[in-house]
Amino acid sequence: MPGVHGEFFGGIPFAKPPIGELRFEPPVLETTLQGGILNASEFGVPCIQIPSASGMSEDCLTVNVFRPQGLTSKSRLPVMVWIYGGGFIAGSASIYNGSLIVQQSITRGTPIIFVNLNYRLGTLGFPTGSEAQSKGALNLGLKDQLTALEWVHTNIGAFGGDNSRVTIFGESAGAISIADLFLNSKLERFVRAAILESGSPATTSLFTSESGTSLWQTFARAVPACASANLNNTFGCLKSASVADIISATSTASKSSTQDFAFVPVIDGEGGMIPDLPSVLQSRGLVSRIPFIAGTNLDEGTLFTDQTVNSSAGVENGLLETQMPSTFPLPILQSAVARILDLYPDDPSLGSPFSTGNETFGLSSQYKRAAAINGDMNFQALRRAWIQSATSHGVGVYGYLFTDPQPNSGALGVSHSKEIVYVFGVQALTGDPAVALLSVQMMDYWISFAVSLNPNDGKGSKRPFWSPYTSTNQEIIQLNSANLTMIPDNYRKEQISFINSEPLLFHH
Repeated sequence: MPGVHGEFFGGIPFAKPPIGELRFEPPVLETTLQGGILNASEFGVPCIQIPSASGMSEDCLTVNVFRPQGLTSKSRLPVMVWIYGGGFIAGSASIYNGSLIVQQSITRGTPIIFVNLNYRLGTLGFPTGSEAQSKGALNLGLKDQLTALEWVHTNIGAFGGDNSRVTIFGESAGAISIADLFLNSKLERFVRAAILESGSPATTSLFTSESGTSLWQTFARAVPACASANLNNTFGCLKSASVADIISATSTASKSSTQDFAFVPVIDGEGGMIPDLPSVLQSRGLVSRIPFIAGTNLDEGTLFTDQTVNSSAGVENGLLETQMPSTFPLPILQSAVARILDLYPDDPSLGSPFSTGNETFGLSSQYKRAAAINGDMNFQALRRAWIQSATSHGVGVYGYLFTDPQPNSGALGVSHSKEIVYVFGVQALTGDPAVALLSVQMMDYWISFAVSLNPNDGKGSKRPFWSPYTSTNQEIIQLNSANLTMIPDNYRKEQISFINSEPLLFHH
């Protein structure tokens, strides 16, 4: 950790390599080093993904540990564990250097240990379909994450960490994963708090595994080793297929899907990681009651919206496609989509990027309309529902909306993932003093919560009091370098209330 008063241990295996007969199998916890000595000077290699990442391999289930210098097993520092995003198809722990977070924790007098992890992606991490269901191969990437947390629980004490004070945090697919782990993994065995950046349990619409059978067969059919296989019994040939063929077939199958991200977590039924729709489990109180922070960015939908959309029919068709297959008769879904189009009129002053008036950035006004809908459907509404459900069950929760302007962002605005460089301290190195301060303040809020379950420990940078979200005080903090303040959580109230009133229809 050059320039930082810390130490780094990388590429530590937490599970047996998921290769050969262990491909498409649940992770097997690894708590001892084979051979006794490990060169831990480098990050673990990325998992197989699309597009390709340098050095990627199936043998990728590793953790990396950043810690302050001079710790012993008696130090017992709080631990922050990061899970990366990337649509469940891409991403790597090696992209995220936690050294600046560790340094800030030292500077403010509340040192922590930072850990990040890899998990399987795409078809290797998220098989789908009835065959995967019958073979217990659903949601393997989530099981990888849970196994990594078990490894941390078992081993972090040797690095000077306190396994009773672990906070898990992540962004996008990382935050979705964390929220999914709330549903039936008994997460509280390994974690006492969580921070979710732009992700809720159903941000990627949750379908049953059976609905993915055709997609899985498309994938298998594209693997040469499975050319003559029974499409209801593909795991044997797939386990012997080359990695190159797996990657090519995953790309082929993904392009055939109407979903933005084809291979993602699915409902796997009673006893599974995701037994039912989150709204059903929440209504029954069947989720982990761990305190958490959850928030979103102002323009979550822009990054996922087709910039060529130029008609109301195009917006409508896009909405219908992402909700299929529907468990409701098509006319009911069409009626709900029509209501959404009424609530989000073709008025660029109301669209996303928000607060940009009638500017359309050279695109059709329908783009801003679609981006507003996508952002609310997949992020804003779900974050609000998730927080409000948690508070109704007495869980300690804090909410945020990240709105700091992004230079030269054009039609993307304050888009998905833009807060990450603030949280990891990269923006603290910028030449803009206000932006640098916000980055430090955000690190302090996050670290304070991990240390004390309260973002307001009074240490580090001077920053406004972040009020907890309650049923009688529904406020969130606006993370903005020019106006860091509490705001009511009531933006687009009618629109978001309608979306949240139809959780079964919208696979929430």
